Amino acid sequence: MGNRHEIAALPPESDLARADSLAREIFSDIANKWALLIIEFLGLRGTMRFGELRDEIGGISHKMLTQNLRTLERNGLVTRTVHPTIPPRVDYTLTDAGDALRAVVDGMCDWTQRFLPHIEASRTDYDA
Repeated sequence: MGNRHEIAALPPESDLARADSLAREIFSDIANKWALLIIEFLGLRGTMRFGELRDEIGGISHKMLTQNLRTLERNGLVTRTVHPTIPPRVDYTLTDAGDALRAVVDGMCDWTQRFLPHIEASRTDYDA
């Protein structure tokens, strides 16, 4: 009986397919070093201005930072706040979803550190 209730509680197949497609799209948007660094710095420092992010993330161009911030904002991972000053001040902050993603990324980094010797040994064996 428990299984029947669990199956009934699952979303329809179309919802699962849509969620799977959306997950792939989001991962494609954020699976780059710049987006992950933006998420990491905002997670560490809280709210940051555009120039602060550019200075902290060495080597990122103005265009690349802008593109990544827009993508993160579009996906609901970062909020952008424009303050009515002259010149305008723009702040970026992780949303709850962005902060939760940071925890996942941190978990992946922990996994990498834990299994780094194993991965390196496997690569060496495979490449030999």
